[in-house]
Amino acid sequence: MIALAILAPVCAYLIGSISFAVIFTKVFSKTDVREHGSGNAGTTNVLRVAGKTAGILTFLCDALKGAAAALLGMLVYKYAFNDSATMVTYGKYLCGIACMIGHAFPIWFGFKGGKCAATSVGIFAVCCPIGIGAGLIGYAVNMAITRIVSLSTLIATVLVVGFSIGINGFGGITEPDFVVIALSLLGGVIVFWRHKDNIKRLIKGEEKKLRIKK
Repeated sequence: MIALAILAPVCAYLIGSISFAVIFTKVFSKTDVREHGSGNAGTTNVLRVAGKTAGILTFLCDALKGAAAALLGMLVYKYAFNDSATMVTYGKYLCGIACMIGHAFPIWFGFKGGKCAATSVGIFAVCCPIGIGAGLIGYAVNMAITRIVSLSTLIATVLVVGFSIGINGFGGITEPDFVVIALSLLGGVIVFWRHKDNIKRLIKGEEKKLRIKK
């Protein structure tokens, strides 16, 4: 059973390592998205480099792989730990984090990946659906006002992590679940860390607004 508990995050990392940004940009534009624009293998750069269709497909597939990884953790840990609700929750979060690491550092694509925003949508849709709902609303409102993707993403991340901690971390009957709290925070830290260059530009007022290639 321990072997299964270890194998599941490894498989989640490999799932995360599938870089749909690279795949769809090569399909639609015959180029590597990491060689253009911001150099990031993510939805926003795909939109800029390869257009709406490639961008939408990248977002959907990245979110789906995040959800698949979290569901994998849920099912494997449910089997390995005899339906323990606590361990099932841990499995979802652990495999979600492993998928985020795979997305950021994909073994199949030279360890040069994306910023984990779309992938985290799928992960937290499984781990904390209410949090994702709040995060998407926050993202949409800020995008309508500023059209700055990175700022909208960071605001959404704070909302999602906050709800995840509040509902799954402090929502227990007896005492806080510090493992869930730590894993939720880790997911947020990964997203913020991958956006460190964007944060620097935001502070300087130099972050660009989204303009999509026709």
